[in-house]
Amino acid sequence: MTSTYKKTVSYLLKTTIVVVAFWFIYHKLSANENLRDFTGLLEGIPETEILLVIGSVCMLMLLNWGLEALKWKRLIAQVEKITVWKAIESVFCGLTWAVFTPNRIGEYGGRVFFLSPKRRIIGVVAMTVGNIGQMVLTNVFGAIAICFFIYRFVAIDYMLFYVLLFLSFVFCVFFLVFYFNIKWLNGILLSIRFTRKYKKFYSILGRYRKRELMKILLFCLARYLVFSSQYFILFYWLIPQLHYLDILMMVSILFFVQSTLPSLDLFDVGIRSLTASYFFGFITNHSVAVIACTASIWLINIIIPAILGSYFVFKLNFFGSVQRS
Repeated sequence: MTSTYKKTVSYLLKTTIVVVAFWFIYHKLSANENLRDFTGLLEGIPETEILLVIGSVCMLMLLNWGLEALKWKRLIAQVEKITVWKAIESVFCGLTWAVFTPNRIGEYGGRVFFLSPKRRIIGVVAMTVGNIGQMVLTNVFGAIAICFFIYRFVAIDYMLFYVLLFLSFVFCVFFLVFYFNIKWLNGILLSIRFTRKYKKFYSILGRYRKRELMKILLFCLARYLVFSSQYFILFYWLIPQLHYLDILMMVSILFFVQSTLPSLDLFDVGIRSLTASYFFGFITNHSVAVIACTASIWLINIIIPAILGSYFVFKLNFFGSVQRS
């Protein structure tokens, strides 16, 4: 390809990504009644209070994705050194891709195109390690929360409950052991003849030592605490009679259920709302407030970052090194 042709194709690809993302966002926002319900709930509340609460949740959104950028920088340090700002650019760019791709698969592309071409596939593997770490915490906290939920709200034989506790313990231990021995996956892939020829791409799995994996998991934990705090702030603000431990329990279950369901980020708000409405229905009858809070956090955590990330899409170079800031 000539240089001019590459630039033209690259620009068309980037424009298409942004246009598709904005079309999906506009289509979903224009039909979202839950956000209008949230606006209705704010009537009568002092404007200063609204700005303080919503502003706090938005600041936590920036902290959340900032922590993810630092985690991404650490993950990819095994492959390529990038600056904190480039890590931030790649994370927000990935969020733009994620909104219209199944299971956020586009987020991988949005990030790794900020790496050198020969390191992009390895970057996908490195990003997977970070996602596994986040999944481990979601599953562990979710399993613990479900045990508390069943103990409180489900009539179950005590022997069966003890079996459930044991299975939950095994479940949690399995994920933790697997994560801290991620290099086992490298060995498994090497033992398969078909995948052996691709070892140069996944051999990075063997480079992560337990100390490094622990540091990455701490970033995952910090993110988990941040977006749990977002839910806690809004729910406790609009439904103050809820006990804070009940909110944390339901939020952990909500994260766990969401992580097991395949979906588009953009349409995930429906799944989030239904899940939240069902489980929070055990502790409150304010279903409108529950669904509205869930939809507003979806807007703040997914849609706003995706819009911000559209700027960084135009900084990509699909056929060579990334354009400099």
